Amino acid sequence: MPTYYPMMVDLAGRRCLVVGGGRVAERKVTLLLECGADVAVVSPVATPKIADLAERSAIRFARRPVQSADLEGVFLAFAATDDAQVNQAVAHEVRKAGGLVNVADAPEACDFHVPSVVRRGDLTIAISTGGGSPALAKRLRQRLEATIGSEYEAFLAALRELRTRAQQLIADPAERQALFRRAMDSDLFEHAARGDTAAVAACISDLLRRTP
Repeated sequence: MPTYYPMMVDLAGRRCLVVGGGRVAERKVTLLLECGADVAVVSPVATPKIADLAERSAIRFARRPVQSADLEGVFLAFAATDDAQVNQAVAHEVRKAGGLVNVADAPEACDFHVPSVVRRGDLTIAISTGGGSPALAKRLRQRLEATIGSEYEAFLAALRELRTRAQQLIADPAERQALFRRAMDSDLFEHAARGDTAAVAACISDLLRRTP
């Protein structure tokens, strides 16, 4: 198996295609919409959810087999039918057109894998087994969900505020990095987890004052 390059990609407004209309395709569509992608689905059949999304114009849906023209200009494509030959043909055509493709249940045929994800606001934790065991990725995601709660969303928001102010006030990158390390050992997390906005603001101001 190749070594995949981990990256977070901005899909807002990007053309993404899902070939297939079953439960697997539905999961792909849901995640793409969460990321703001411009989603098209091509399939002779569709789950009730996919049909509802099409009816509400949340996605573009063609109820027919995939055609070559559907694959033109696609940034990401997901081949998620129950026909391996169709999936392979989609993968071949997408690559010829310069796009990237994910083939359901065929990790060796994928240009990229979709990780199991834990989200807490802007905090995203992605878990991938390189297609080796989605079940293990799911189990690890469940463990992380049990230990990383909504308090981390608030903590990240506080750290973002600290970073913004530090970039305005501290010119030396080394000093900023030292400040961010001190923030990890400060009471900022506890204040944010309690939702104490006054204490968060006071802690940020104190961290900035103690910068050399």
